[in-house]
Amino acid sequence: MSYSLSLYLVDLDTVRSAIGSGDEKLRRMMGGRFKAQFAHADEYWSSEIEAGAPRKYEAVRAVIDGGPFDESYAYLYGYAYQAICEFHGRFLNNSSFSPFRSGWLELVDEGMAALGIDARVSDFCYGSLPPELPRPDFVPSYGEWTADECAKLLEQWAATTPEQYADLDPYVLEAIESCVGWARAARAKPGAGIAGFFF
Repeated sequence: MSYSLSLYLVDLDTVRSAIGSGDEKLRRMMGGRFKAQFAHADEYWSSEIEAGAPRKYEAVRAVIDGGPFDESYAYLYGYAYQAICEFHGRFLNNSSFSPFRSGWLELVDEGMAALGIDARVSDFCYGSLPPELPRPDFVPSYGEWTADECAKLLEQWAATTPEQYADLDPYVLEAIESCVGWARAARAKPGAGIAGFFF
């Protein structure tokens, strides 16, 4: 079985504040921009929708309105929150993390630890959605790297040496370099962080 991470460069305060904001303009703008995407999602989840699940636009409405939520479809509100992050943010290169097999995130974490880097990609796998949203039984999982965490990653990366790289699996090093790229993107946009979804 394979998994994937989807990462977004966002102002974390902006995306969090959308939950329960009642921002009708945001909802309408998302409905227009993502019309085809939402239709595709409804087709994909058609059997669940027939059983009573909300359509994608309705799930987005619930997240923006702060409810009501049907806990049995908690995962759909997670995907709705992902759409909010996509709307407000920029998708980041995830080629080292899509698809991947079980255990890959832990290998990358071990490589980062070996380099003296505190950040962990598993944060995106073992985290949970903002507490205002119902928690899915499995996916999507969610995690964040704040602007300060991204800055710390870059400081620690700058202190590494070629000798340390030589001991790493080249695929692990490539994945770590992707993480460094995310952190650099965050540094280039003051106040930005990384929102990550695990599927």
